[in-house]
Order: sequence, then C-alpha cells, then structure tokens
Amino acid sequence: MKKPNRKEMLFCLYYAQDRNGKAAAAKAGYSDPQQTAVRLLQRQDIQKAVAENTRVCRAEPAELLAGYRKLAFGSGADALRLLFGSVPPDELDALDLFNVSEIKKPKDGALEIKFFDRLRALERLQQLSGADRADPALPLYRALMNSVPQPVGNTGGDDAFRYPISDDSPQSS
Repeated sequence: MKKPNRKEMLFCLYYAQDRNGKAAAAKAGYSDPQQTAVRLLQRQDIQKAVAENTRVCRAEPAELLAGYRKLAFGSGADALRLLFGSVPPDELDALDLFNVSEIKKPKDGALEIKFFDRLRALERLQQLSGADRADPALPLYRALMNSVPQPVGNTGGDDAFRYPISDDSPQSS
C-alpha cells in the first residue's frame, strides 16, 4: 500500500477537520481541488490517514475543559523565566508554555511574548461547563405542561378545556 506524501497528509488533516474535500485540497495546495479530492478520497491509505486524523483531532469535553482551565488559571512563570534569560538551554523542553500564544525575537534582540486571553478562556470555560444552562429537565416539563388541557372558564360542557397554542402552530378562528 502506498504511503501518503506530505501534501496528501495535509489534505487528510484539513479534510478531517471540516469534511470538505474541495476546501481541504485547496488548502493543501492542489491546483484542481475538486478532482484531486475525489481521487484522493478513493484511496485506502488516504481513508486510513483521515480516520486517524479525525480520531486525534476530536477532543473530548473533559479535555476541552482541562485546556481552558489551564489557559484561565495557568502560570506564566516559565514564560517570564524565558523572557529574562534565566533558563539554561538544556531545560527549555521542560518549560510550561501552554499559556503562550506567540514568541517573537525582533531584530533589536529583545524577546516578545504574547499570552492567550484569560478572560476569553474563562468565558469559554463557563459556556462549556454549563454554568449558564438551565435545568435540563425544564424543556420536558414545559412540553408536559403544554400537552395538558387548560381550563377556559366555568362554562361546563366539552368546550370547557382547550389545548394551549404555541406561537409557531397555525391558529384557527
């Protein structure tokens, strides 16, 4: 079986992210993305690489929460040690730079370090943790309440009850 080359592996990675063959082929640098995507997706080695990339790229909710927690509450101490040059070269691999989004070394020899936005990480963490969601049983409770006939008045007879009408259902006059 043929092994995918670098360009084909890029295609597999992009395809695993959004399942759009034409866009994935264009991002990977192919001149005829539509035809290339069709041709590549028929190959068994490409299908295996896409499956592997899909498995690796999909994060579990617990992993997402852990990552956002680390961005929101993580330390920048190792980045500061790097900034001030107090890190021996053999210890560079051990630095925790998870909160760093960008490191630049301009021509003047200084070092610029940009961090991820902690506030955005906290907001996303709140969304993912469900802190702003209502009780999950509430939609079921509302559906049950709307399915029960409501009394109209004290007229007696069969027309004393009617079913509630939602805003999106057709009303008869």
